[in-house]
Amino acid sequence: MKKFTSLRHASLVCRQSSHLATKHYDVIVVGGGHAGTEAAAASARLGAETLLVTQKLSTIGALSCNPSLGGVGKGHLVKEVDALDGLCGRAGDWAGIHFSILNRRKGPAVWGPRAQLDRQYYKKFIQTELSNTPNLSLVEGSVEELLVTEADPEKPGHHRVTGIQLANSLNPISASSVILTTGTFLSGSLFVGRTTSPGGRIGDAPSASGLSHTLKEILGLKLGRLRTGTPPRIIKDSVDFSQAKRHAPDSQPTPFSFLNSETRCKPEEQLPCHLTYTTAAVEQVVHDSLQLNHHIQQDAKGPRYCPSIESRVLRFPGRSHQVWLEPEGLNSELIYPQGLSMTMPPETQLQLIREIPALHRAEIHTPGYGVQYDFVCPTQLSPSLQVKSTQGLFLAGQINGTTGYEEAAAQGLWAGVNAARSALSKPPVALSRTESYIGVLIDDLVSRGVTEPYRMFTSRAEFRTSLRPDNADIRLSLKGFEEVGCVSLHRYKAAVRAQDHLQEGLAALQALTQSSHRWRQTLPNINMSENKSAVMTGLELLQYSDVSFEMLSSEFPQQLSPFLEFSQRLKIEAVYRPHCDEQRKEIERIKKEENMALSPDMDYLSLPVSLSQEVREILDRIRPATLGAASRLQGVTPAAIVHLLNYVQPTGGHRGKRHHLLQGRTQEPGAMKNTQ
Repeated sequence: MKKFTSLRHASLVCRQSSHLATKHYDVIVVGGGHAGTEAAAASARLGAETLLVTQKLSTIGALSCNPSLGGVGKGHLVKEVDALDGLCGRAGDWAGIHFSILNRRKGPAVWGPRAQLDRQYYKKFIQTELSNTPNLSLVEGSVEELLVTEADPEKPGHHRVTGIQLANSLNPISASSVILTTGTFLSGSLFVGRTTSPGGRIGDAPSASGLSHTLKEILGLKLGRLRTGTPPRIIKDSVDFSQAKRHAPDSQPTPFSFLNSETRCKPEEQLPCHLTYTTAAVEQVVHDSLQLNHHIQQDAKGPRYCPSIESRVLRFPGRSHQVWLEPEGLNSELIYPQGLSMTMPPETQLQLIREIPALHRAEIHTPGYGVQYDFVCPTQLSPSLQVKSTQGLFLAGQINGTTGYEEAAAQGLWAGVNAARSALSKPPVALSRTESYIGVLIDDLVSRGVTEPYRMFTSRAEFRTSLRPDNADIRLSLKGFEEVGCVSLHRYKAAVRAQDHLQEGLAALQALTQSSHRWRQTLPNINMSENKSAVMTGLELLQYSDVSFEMLSSEFPQQLSPFLEFSQRLKIEAVYRPHCDEQRKEIERIKKEENMALSPDMDYLSLPVSLSQEVREILDRIRPATLGAASRLQGVTPAAIVHLLNYVQPTGGHRGKRHHLLQGRTQEPGAMKNTQ
């Protein structure tokens, strides 16, 4: 793997910031977190002249909370971002210090690739990648407001964003597209006990208040308020690991990136994690300190799936809760206690922590704290992540109501793609929920909105047997190169090679045919019923849990040994083939209906079709881009979708009358076939 370089050229850009006003950028990205870095890199990969603006160059790529990447559902997103040539997968392979596949006992479709990360390695990798990315400049600064003008009358929208204004600068910076990835910094407030201070992360200032004002008062967007938090960091030497259960990593690390066959960290160099539990005394500390905790009393919604210890105790009284003790780096002196996010006063935090057996003599390095921040209700976005009412403005990450690095990275990449395409006068592209978890994520956001921070789960994907971590490159890398423009030729060739070898390997397995009796003679240890007498192919035999591709290859080396490199993927393909064949038919049926685009100008309130007033108001407010998106809106009944489908279906003599309601049956060159 490559050596790291410094942000020397970025610092140079920073020193020359006075010259930025003289240059027009195609895309400006505001924020240097997971969404911002992926957005900037994706935009630049498409050939757009891109500027990334962040408050501190030194914190680009920082892991603000948990030092980990991936997991159940989230690991799918990392694999898909990587398949589209994003950064986080390769960064995880470089920075990982504990690799594991979650859900290993279940089917490969719901496996969760995950890694504990070294904070410093991860940040350095991201900074190095951005430093070496053509078409990308970096600058330190706080964005005071957006530059807003009248909308282009030829395009949908009421306003148009043309650039940004930095705080403490007289000169604006112009751009064709602007992407906001402000994370928890948009009017952010930090909470520790009864103390509240402005900020989006401890040690950093919040984004300028003018930005929230622009979004709400000038652009007329609906904003909400969400909250999250982070646990205290504990000094490693003060932890009694003998009173916690040791969890070793996988003996052989599995890389996130399809371009990597191994990780930087050698198997024997990986660090363990440890598991411990809260006690009844912990619950008592929470109850005794509620009056000292302003954050837990706030009305803003917090994350249901990653709640504070206070929220967990109040919601599930009398239970013992898991606490994972995770290393923050190979040489770090700190431990991250996942599951102990808290916002009580520092002295109370120490009291609570010491009620846990493994932490009975723990010392706190940095106290935990809560964050409350503004977000934009995401139903105001199109599937391209552009604000429907504002030309040239895109949003990605926690500003859209999500939580987690992986969700932010996925949105950032797709916003970067579409912002660049918009700036370069290319049509927007969208990913269907039938072909990617990124498509599921974005469709859920823009169609359903959020009432709490959104987190990805495999259960959110209807077609998860097809949308597996192992085949993300086949699903997305080819499309990313041929239709989107965000994938390099090198990655494209690797994906084509994988696709060809998998197809040839499956064909070779299909060509191997023997009777069941003969197969039992060939592989006497397989668990096959003696009553089975049918002729079977090698592909069918590989569906047996106790049959591996390596076993078959040893018996038929001439036919199968050329495909040993892809043995695990061939096994997975064989196991899921019957399910995927059925699912493929279902997907094709749904595509025919859900890809039916609905005109943004459709008058739902007076549409001559049998719809309830409630359904009309929902459709009018959210204005779904497709029939599929409309079908997933809360409050829109299946019967309403049938009536809407019957109205807009372009059949017979009705085609001419209703054709104006349909768009996108045939795509513009370069647009994806499966628009949402």
